Amino acid sequence: MERIEAGLPVVAGADWHGVRYFCTTRAGGVGQGPHASLNLGIRADDDPAAVAENRRRVRAAVAGEPRWLRQVHGADVHDADLPAPAGEIAADASVTTTPGQVLAVMVADCLPVVIADAAGTVLGAAHAGWRGLAGGVLENTLAAMAAKAPAATGLRAWVGPGIGAAHFEVGGDVLEAFAADGEDARACFVPRAGVPGKWLADLPALARLRLQRAGVAQVELSGLCTVSDASRFFSYRRDGVTGRMALLAWLQPA
Repeated sequence: MERIEAGLPVVAGADWHGVRYFCTTRAGGVGQGPHASLNLGIRADDDPAAVAENRRRVRAAVAGEPRWLRQVHGADVHDADLPAPAGEIAADASVTTTPGQVLAVMVADCLPVVIADAAGTVLGAAHAGWRGLAGGVLENTLAAMAAKAPAATGLRAWVGPGIGAAHFEVGGDVLEAFAADGEDARACFVPRAGVPGKWLADLPALARLRLQRAGVAQVELSGLCTVSDASRFFSYRRDGVTGRMALLAWLQPA
């Protein structure tokens, strides 16, 4: 569903007890050209002053300073309850049990995934492209959450806007990366008609499969495609030079 947060158009899933979360769109910022207008990525070849202003606007819509990551398409998970390091944080996911600690994940086709328990005591956010999914970024996020809150139950997840199955053409390397997941994963790949050696991959379905196998009973897919909805979302696959949206999530005080 779409709503307005502090003047910014955002999208989110169902309301969760003890948790606030949403994904920004490309609207509501000051960027120009291919970065119009709410680009939040500092490495997207945008005007640094525009990105700083856009991040200031996002900061006004959330509970605290977001813990931004330098995402590397890997599977490392950052503990956001630790003091923020002086330099950048090279990781593709983060976790927290601290109310008001805002987790942030940037995307422009890869999937933003937020995970929490039913009581709203532990939270994780992950950047999941195909490499991260195959490498276990979601499983690692869940393991880090379990280490911080062993008694947490009733896990649920929201998979936000990302590249849809109709637009994600991949080669045999991507298919092979999920071979160990069996026939359920194989069903997420459809041969591309008339293009030998190419498939259309359903990345959200692969994320749902991985989450469910890892014990997340409730998985909600946004159903929003970043490639096909140019008016709302940035897309690297579609445009090449483009901005980045962000998933923002935090726990609320009990």
